[in-house]
Amino acid sequence: MKDWSIRFLSKVEKIFLCLFKQDIMKENIKVLIYLSVFFLLSTPAIAQKMGNVIGTVEDMDTHERLIGVSISVNETSFATLTDSTGTFRLNVPVGTYTINASSVGYQKFTQYNIEVSSGNDRIMHFELQPEAAQLEGVTITVNRSASATATDMITPMSVQKLTSQEIKSNPGGNFDVSKVVQTLPGVGLSNGVGERNDIIIRGGAPNENVYYLDGIEIPVLNHFQTQGSSGGAQGILNVSFIEDLKLTTSAFDSRYSDALSSTFVINQRNGNPDRLSGNIRASMTETALTLEGPLSPKTTFLSSVRKSYLGMLFKMVDLPIRPDFYDFQYKVNHKFNDKTTLTAIGIGAIDKFGFAPTKESTPEHTYILRSTPYVNQWTYTMGFNLNRKIENGYMNFTLSRNMFNTTLDKFEDENKIEQNRTLLIESDEVENKFRFDYNKFVNGWKFSAGLDAQYVGYNGDVFNKVSAEVKDEDGNVVAPERTIQFNSKIDFFKYGLFAHASKRFLDDRLLLSGGIRTDMNSMTETGNDPLKTLSPRLSASYRLSDQWNLNASAGTYFKAPIYTALGYKDEAGNFMNKDMDYTRSTHYVLGTEFLPKNSLRFTLEGFYKRYSDYPVSETTGISLANQGTQYGSVGSERILSIGIGETYGIEAFMQQKMTKNLFYLLSYSYVVSKFSGVDGVLAPSSWDNRHLFSATLGYKMKNDWDLGLKYRFTGGNPYTPYDLAASQQNYLLLGQGIPDASLLNQNRLSNFNQLDFRVDKKFNFKKTSLGIYLDVQNLLMQKNETNPNFTFKRNEDNTGFVTTNGQPITADGSNAIPVILYNKTGHPLPSLGVIFEF
Repeated sequence: MKDWSIRFLSKVEKIFLCLFKQDIMKENIKVLIYLSVFFLLSTPAIAQKMGNVIGTVEDMDTHERLIGVSISVNETSFATLTDSTGTFRLNVPVGTYTINASSVGYQKFTQYNIEVSSGNDRIMHFELQPEAAQLEGVTITVNRSASATATDMITPMSVQKLTSQEIKSNPGGNFDVSKVVQTLPGVGLSNGVGERNDIIIRGGAPNENVYYLDGIEIPVLNHFQTQGSSGGAQGILNVSFIEDLKLTTSAFDSRYSDALSSTFVINQRNGNPDRLSGNIRASMTETALTLEGPLSPKTTFLSSVRKSYLGMLFKMVDLPIRPDFYDFQYKVNHKFNDKTTLTAIGIGAIDKFGFAPTKESTPEHTYILRSTPYVNQWTYTMGFNLNRKIENGYMNFTLSRNMFNTTLDKFEDENKIEQNRTLLIESDEVENKFRFDYNKFVNGWKFSAGLDAQYVGYNGDVFNKVSAEVKDEDGNVVAPERTIQFNSKIDFFKYGLFAHASKRFLDDRLLLSGGIRTDMNSMTETGNDPLKTLSPRLSASYRLSDQWNLNASAGTYFKAPIYTALGYKDEAGNFMNKDMDYTRSTHYVLGTEFLPKNSLRFTLEGFYKRYSDYPVSETTGISLANQGTQYGSVGSERILSIGIGETYGIEAFMQQKMTKNLFYLLSYSYVVSKFSGVDGVLAPSSWDNRHLFSATLGYKMKNDWDLGLKYRFTGGNPYTPYDLAASQQNYLLLGQGIPDASLLNQNRLSNFNQLDFRVDKKFNFKKTSLGIYLDVQNLLMQKNETNPNFTFKRNEDNTGFVTTNGQPITADGSNAIPVILYNKTGHPLPSLGVIFEF
């Protein structure tokens, strides 16, 4: 089905062009401007404000809290030591700082761009890496800050890190983690306008990524997600919770299953241990409330709720779609004693996407109504992690449950008449997960091993009219109407074993890291064979000098079949996809890293990925690598594990952390992505962008003003032209055209260009603060192209279709006039909002 989010978000542009014509919105903006001017004028007259920094320091390897660590603030006299619990507190003037943590026997660690306000206390966490080499009892100190590189002893390459402040201040990101990640090397766009949150890593499909929040897997990260795939229009995560995000695009830790393209490891901070605090964020499209504080001397909490009011705005500007969502998030951390800590997390969302009559009927409105389903979804993930420290190591016991429920409903036209229904999918996915990992550090060796198990349930009630009945000139049926209809219920187990080891050699110059993993399940025919999914991986990093590293890795990774495919039944009620195999991907990566100073980093990497046993649609003969970013349900058909694929390219990256009021990121990637269908011929995939470039710049001015710019360039996405005959026959049924599989991805959209701008102003008071921001996407009004749409020509008053013979349109559309709508949009998309901290 056609991706609704492209049309959905292109319409958002029109909202903001009309907002200033609305009296209520004009009055709200006037009030906001008056408040800003008042605070701006009154701020200099107020005495200097102070803010608190509260943090903890622990050993990166053992997670033991460290006592007596020196905490210092660059270019100031502020400094302190961690106490007997590994905690420190600083009271400093409001502003932005670089803060260091150092201790004998550990590498110095520096965190940049630490914003301190009078509203919320700044909660920090340091993990110090032990110096690996010693000679005659004297530590050999390598002259490099651990903060200068994003690598560690598990993944010595293909790693990028983002801090919470970098995510918050990213121009055009609008506090959405998924959008911010799109600026990193090797990350492509899934459509021509870059508005959807499908994350394409090094030419792989969006469902090849896995996401872990505090060690617990989060299968659904976005609102309005495509079932069986990923993506969506808006992220769920509250950026106020995030401490940092680590993106690994190869050399994955063996503890993570189902990763073919990347792992996202997101760490959340703990709540404020000293007092109840929080923030309110309000903008033109949503309101979010965050609260945090102590529940007891050993327990802290973080919680948030958010509500959108996009539906109200769309009604205001007379658009037919009515999207709305809610989400929630929480984290509770309880420390039983110095050895044992329990963490509970939760995240969830409710999404509703419907339609309503408009005052003015247009062909564009009618196309949306005919091609887009009604959507009702809800999802949640809840879990517990028990961390137990042992001698020279620790253990983790993780228990979680996640569920995703979706209902899609679509009709031949805008009228919800039962006999005209073309799609009804009611399904839910449930996973109950347990993972245990054991981590030990002996004589410079870092060992980890463990197991995981899942009990999976999937229920699917599917009704889908695929094609209309076709008759010849004499009224004889040439091809009957094709409908997929089944009710499915499956439950089975998934389980895996993993081990990993790493050590530094040659006076700390050589880091070797290797692991192995196997995954099994009780559903597929060969699922219990551990040798079929044996996935070894090895990586190496050699320090040529204090500034240069040479890195390499090779590994094989597997992903289990998606539940929508495993649950598919034929007319006789037989499960048709039990013969599916795990998808396999083998990576080869070679790169170098240059660290001229602690705050500056250059990387250059080349990669090659080879796929096999990739899922292919038996009906169309097309690889699922050319689906997945469409909205609906992917995989509810006969699937063959016969596809192959390859992606390859080169990435260059430069990152300057915030020093002297400036930070910037520069990234260029050349990525080729090809996959085969039934014919075995490699063809460009839907995300074969080739050229990816991004540049992000942030500048901190005086009086708490921040400016940011972000520019992105992406080569045009391939797309498949329509089969005009099949599209004409089926348009009245499907509300959209049918691509011509014989011309797979032979056309390309124009290149994508976009400049985003952001300005922030912070007002600090005695115990609160107020932030005002303006975030403008597509500042230069660059017109970017989306996939064209197939439709029929409509009459001038939009009450019906124009026909060639003046008669009512026939069921097969033979007397209709086909029209291809070529779409280019280019209006700016501003977001004005406030953040009140208390």
